[in-house]
Amino acid sequence: MHTTSPTTPSAREVAPKRTFRWRVVDIVVAAVIAVATGLLFLFWNNIGYAWFVAADAVTPGLGGIAVGIWLIGGVLGGLIIRKPGAALFVELVAAIVSALIGNQWGIETIYSGLAQGIGAELVFALFLYRRFGLTQAILAGAAAGAAAWTLELFVSGNLQKSAEFLALYFGTVVVSGAVLAGLVGWLLVRALAATGALSRFAAGQDVTQRV
Repeated sequence: MHTTSPTTPSAREVAPKRTFRWRVVDIVVAAVIAVATGLLFLFWNNIGYAWFVAADAVTPGLGGIAVGIWLIGGVLGGLIIRKPGAALFVELVAAIVSALIGNQWGIETIYSGLAQGIGAELVFALFLYRRFGLTQAILAGAAAGAAAWTLELFVSGNLQKSAEFLALYFGTVVVSGAVLAGLVGWLLVRALAATGALSRFAAGQDVTQRV
């Protein structure tokens, strides 16, 4: 005999209420991601900068192709935490870690982290913090690159450079952000989720539920 009422929703139909409030686990994991990303920045400060200089020597402005890894924090934070402020938090704290340990740019690193984090954050906000696919990751990385380019107009004196340089640099930074921050960041999140490390987050559940 079937006893379930037609109006009674099944367990699958009852979804948990969406909340943007940060949990303790969100704060802890965001901090861990930020510190790990800051250490990645320290590595890239040498490798990436050498690549930047070499590419720029070929054609001024081409060095932007090396910038993308410095933009990845905002993408990772947004994709994993999925709460307002996560992209900005991770990118900014990662920049602070890099600056405190020591690099060739000093306090300017923190300004960069702030701008890049805002760029990525705006994309996730545009989608109302409800969509976190490959498209959003690529757009967030590209937006972080555009924000980095805008900041450098003022803090690096790029505003005084030629229109040709600015156009090429903008294009390479945005593409680098889309690929090295957006695509690579999305792949990293999926790889982490597949290990079960993100099981307490929607980012992890999205991957494991498809397996």
